[in-house]
Amino acid sequence: MSNTKYIVGSFADPDEMMHGIDKLQANNISIYDCYTPMPIHGIEAKLGVKPSRLPIAAFCFGCLGFLLGFSLLFYTMSYDWPMNIGGKPSMPLPNFVPVTFEVTILLCALGMVATFFYRNHLFPGRAPRVMDLRATDDRFILAVDARENTDHALIDSLLKEAGAVEVKYNERKYVSYE
Repeated sequence: MSNTKYIVGSFADPDEMMHGIDKLQANNISIYDCYTPMPIHGIEAKLGVKPSRLPIAAFCFGCLGFLLGFSLLFYTMSYDWPMNIGGKPSMPLPNFVPVTFEVTILLCALGMVATFFYRNHLFPGRAPRVMDLRATDDRFILAVDARENTDHALIDSLLKEAGAVEVKYNERKYVSYE
């Protein structure tokens, strides 16, 4: 058994890569992932990528921000140091709106950034992981899991028929920059 983990097709044109996706899927070959230097409209639907759950995280962080902002104002204005200024109530809810709104937006934004970094394993000091170095510049990369799909010659020929400039066999998941 070979050490090949991924068969990587490198395309110069996004339309050719989309054609390669169609060819592979027509032959029931599962695609591991695509790497592109720019967004391509419709590729998520073609690959069957599930919608992101980040909006759920945004809602949770927004609720946390609302609760913390309102709790801070309630504690400081009504509980810890209530002041009677001109006969106004010690808990003026309309006055709480701007601060509560701002804290909600702040925690939602910071929480989304933290969630994005955590979900994509973008921690400080971590080496960048890419399937092919040219995927960040000018190539469109289509990766097929070689261990899941055993007919490597068929995959190679389908990628070349679709217009792949180069087909490589990677022994590792990611290429280092060294």
